[in-house]
Amino acid sequence: MAVTFEAASGLLAEVGQADSLALASQALPHGAYTTLRTYRGGRVLRLADHVRRLEESVALEGQAAALDEETLRRAVAQALHLTHHPESRIRVTFAPPRLFVSIEPFVPMPERLHRQGVVCVTLPLQRENPRAKDTHFIATAAEAYGTLPTGAHEGLLTGQDGAILEGLSSNFFGIKDGVLSTEESRALPGITRALVLEVAAGVLPVSRLAVRSHDLPTLAEAFITSASRGILPVVRVDEVRIGDGHPGPTTRELMRRFEELIEREAEPL
Repeated sequence: MAVTFEAASGLLAEVGQADSLALASQALPHGAYTTLRTYRGGRVLRLADHVRRLEESVALEGQAAALDEETLRRAVAQALHLTHHPESRIRVTFAPPRLFVSIEPFVPMPERLHRQGVVCVTLPLQRENPRAKDTHFIATAAEAYGTLPTGAHEGLLTGQDGAILEGLSSNFFGIKDGVLSTEESRALPGITRALVLEVAAGVLPVSRLAVRSHDLPTLAEAFITSASRGILPVVRVDEVRIGDGHPGPTTRELMRRFEELIEREAEPL
């Protein structure tokens, strides 16, 4: 079960099964949300960036309000203290002036997925406001996940021009001719995505233009990113094999550097 803590009132309640995104969206008011996980029990990564994401998202939805980082830090720490999971997945919902922290056990992706890579499928779906992480999209994503074919790990949102924008709960990257490409203007600016771009700066050139569907057969490597996945290699999209069908050397190097960044920067609450 997932547990939600309302920072202002101290309310603690179960809101449904850990994988029930739709139920969570019904149980919480409309607002902005962000997702993060713990490392070594009580450490988090770039909490200030999550604060900025929440403020920017509510402003884009016409609910401009400030959120104090220390308030969020205390709320997350208190919610973690109440739940006692070895590692936790955290969803923070900011519906000004209310702040909710939802906690569930964090279960890492099976290691074989990082070793072998995953399959994705494209979907003719986009966010209404791609720059805002709006709770309304949680139910949309949950419904779309229910339509994915057996064996597909993630659905990729695509524009009418064939641009691969992002995943239902991830960002998408492709490597072609030694250049890393990811959509910038029409995709949610994921925090894990930003961290990957930081570590990629020392590895290869970066283009902030989308990979398009017709580019897929020419990609050498691809991967998706999110707080729960880290960097997860993609070896097939629809019926198109990516590269040689195995996680590539550049993706593996970025995974290594990303893990080093976590070790350096994950901070106690």
